[in-house]
Amino acid sequence: MAAANQHYYATRDPLGSGGDFTTAPEISQMFGELIGLWGADLWDRAGRPPAAWVELGPGRGTLSTDALRAAGKAGFTPPVHLVETSPVLRAAQADRLADATWHDAIDTLPTDRPLIVVANEFFDALPIRQLVKGAGGWFERVVACQDTLFLPIAGKQVPDGVIPEALRAAQAGSVIETSPASVAILRGLAQRIVVQGGALLVIDYGYHGPAIGDTLQAVRGHAYANPFDMPGEQDLTAHVDFGTLAAAATVEGAQVAGPVGQGAFLGALGIAARAAALATAAPDRAEGIAADHQRLTQAMGTLFQVLAVSSPDWPLPAGFA
Repeated sequence: MAAANQHYYATRDPLGSGGDFTTAPEISQMFGELIGLWGADLWDRAGRPPAAWVELGPGRGTLSTDALRAAGKAGFTPPVHLVETSPVLRAAQADRLADATWHDAIDTLPTDRPLIVVANEFFDALPIRQLVKGAGGWFERVVACQDTLFLPIAGKQVPDGVIPEALRAAQAGSVIETSPASVAILRGLAQRIVVQGGALLVIDYGYHGPAIGDTLQAVRGHAYANPFDMPGEQDLTAHVDFGTLAAAATVEGAQVAGPVGQGAFLGALGIAARAAALATAAPDRAEGIAADHQRLTQAMGTLFQVLAVSSPDWPLPAGFA
């Protein structure tokens, strides 16, 4: 999954009608604007320290562009740091965020100031491991190649001790997913935030686990595809285990809020008022704005979850009351 996605993102812009999928920032400016005001509000209530804006996997840079425009009107004009490895997407981001600093990983992010970090549909693309229940215990699922066909098979057996106790008695064929890469990044950022100040906002489709379920999926041309077909030529993702991410942040001493549904979160930030203002300013676009509002808060409203990880010395972020 890691190798396939690395090639996939390095060789194309996957977003929009001509790509494979569309993310919330590409649906409407309202999404990024509210995220920017969320960060500006938190920064303001924390005493307006010299903070940095960070986005993980920023796509075309749409979210940060909209967010920083809105945040700037509230007085928050931080230096911008983008964690992105794709040369194609870095070029698209540079067109909109020319003064940004790019990073290949979180390790090189600034250490001398608080970080306001946004990760929208970032963790879902990180590699997972799958453990499958067999007749004699739990086995790691691996990928075999038969001629030119890739397919999942059971690999080595794993000790029952690595399986959450509540899930060990699951039926044969049950799958548990873990993402060591996600936990490592979450813990690394939480450590930074506890020491430096700031917050991380995670927005993604997911669930509160650990839980049973096979969520590995592929998307190509805005339709679901077989994740074992054409590796590197389609987007591979898995649902994010917000329960495990929250626990990892708590272990590091961070303050955790959520997860809550994206619809409730955007509602608490005032998306209805923003949609009304946009419709008033552009009556000819009112129907489209209403549709975008509905899509962000209803169609995506419960599947997508929002989690905040913040410094224990900072105020509770907005949107989680």
